[in-house]
Amino acid sequence: MLGWDLEGEALIAPAVARNREAILGVLRRVLPPTGLVLEVASGSGEHAVYVAGACPGLVWQPSDPEPASRRSIAAHARMAGLPNLLPPLALDAAAPHWPVERADTVVAINLVHIAPIAAAEGLMAGAGRLLPAGAPLVLYGPFLEQGVSTAPGNAAFDADLRRRDPAWGLREVADLAACARARGLILAERIAMPANNLTLVFRAGGERRAGGETPVPDRGGDAP
Repeated sequence: MLGWDLEGEALIAPAVARNREAILGVLRRVLPPTGLVLEVASGSGEHAVYVAGACPGLVWQPSDPEPASRRSIAAHARMAGLPNLLPPLALDAAAPHWPVERADTVVAINLVHIAPIAAAEGLMAGAGRLLPAGAPLVLYGPFLEQGVSTAPGNAAFDADLRRRDPAWGLREVADLAACARARGLILAERIAMPANNLTLVFRAGGERRAGGETPVPDRGGDAP
């Protein structure tokens, strides 16, 4: 993962401190008050600890395909000591089978642009298998949109990602929505976030809500 510092086994992603409050604000509204939340690609585990601590009614299941990330998640979890934060699972979003049979919500923060497109396709397929009707799949990060000018910072970030790995890069919202529809998920909300990021809320077997765009005041910051 980009931009990580190391403190023992606990990895520190500087972007988390900048965006976690805004992300939590959206999650408080779109997540159910109780149930199991599967976080795909939990990275350092800092978001898992922050949201699980703020939402004690939810059981938070972190996961990541990378052993170093799972060690970091476990280290942060030990320090936090939260009863509703489960041990991390080895889960690859692109895999056809996940080690989870059901979830009430699936969350992926800063995943689809720092992974091959197969990860986004697998994420949609996995959420389609796991989620009951009306349950949300929540994606956060920078995206591209047809007819919307790309912010200079996002354009530079996209170019840097593609330089690092040609299979990486910012994804088009329309492409993700089409991928989701093919797997029984509907794009229900597009939520503007600080620093030119978006939260996309998909619903399993649901219908698009009226007034699906909810702006969040920009608090400054930069691309993740």
